[in-house]
Amino acid sequence: MSDAITIILLSIGTAFALLAAVAAVRMPDLYTRMHGATKSATLGVGCTVLATAVGLGTVETTTVAILIIGFLFLTAPVAAHMIGRAAHRQQVPKWEGTVIDESVLERTGEDAESHPPNV
Repeated sequence: MSDAITIILLSIGTAFALLAAVAAVRMPDLYTRMHGATKSATLGVGCTVLATAVGLGTVETTTVAILIIGFLFLTAPVAAHMIGRAAHRQQVPKWEGTVIDESVLERTGEDAESHPPNV
């Protein structure tokens, strides 16, 4: 039974890792690439580490795997946010299809509802 769960988790992890690679190549700008790659890679590595814990099945391995997954889920979003914030401060260009920049609205004191999307 644990072999089947390991294979399923490894397959899911591999699929998410592939999705992260595709997102890094296919998305139009830094912000969407970063979003797609961070979310998918986090889930891919998490499933792969979890598969290792299930496959080996020892208490030590499971403890380390849970700590790795927890650390990854805490640090990856923070790192992506900081990279995005640095890119925004450096005025890295956005995709021309970007509808609204909420950080500009926050600085001007306006709300997003008063600006309809550009369709």
